[in-house]
Amino acid sequence: MLSPKKFKYRKQQKRRIRGQAQSGNHLAFGEYGLMALEGGRITARQIEAARVAMTRKTKRGGQVWIKLFPDTPVSKKPAEVRMGKGKGSVDHYAAKVRPGRILYEIAGVSEELAVSALELAAAKLPVKTRLLVKGNDPWI
Repeated sequence: MLSPKKFKYRKQQKRRIRGQAQSGNHLAFGEYGLMALEGGRITARQIEAARVAMTRKTKRGGQVWIKLFPDTPVSKKPAEVRMGKGKGSVDHYAAKVRPGRILYEIAGVSEELAVSALELAAAKLPVKTRLLVKGNDPWI
């Protein structure tokens, strides 16, 4: 699973995810892509599950790019612990995603295989997504 090697601060506050994606909002490498239509947090496990689903569907053919990285620590207090006594320890890492962000790109496979692989990946993610094809305007 993906996680940061080093970080400046071990714990982070939650914050809101507002606005549209300012970067990573166009197809850069592949011919087909998966774009987030809503904001949210995607955990490292969900990113990996979607990647595994895509690579298995394509039978390790073609090339897959992961365009997001889980760099936000998410803390959690243990079960049945009373309030107070500080912030909980880091439980997992997540990527903050804004609407319009490209999550995955794929190339080197046929269109029907790419579409079915990206649909499988979309089923593993907690945000609404849509499919992109290179050359088409993503905001139509």
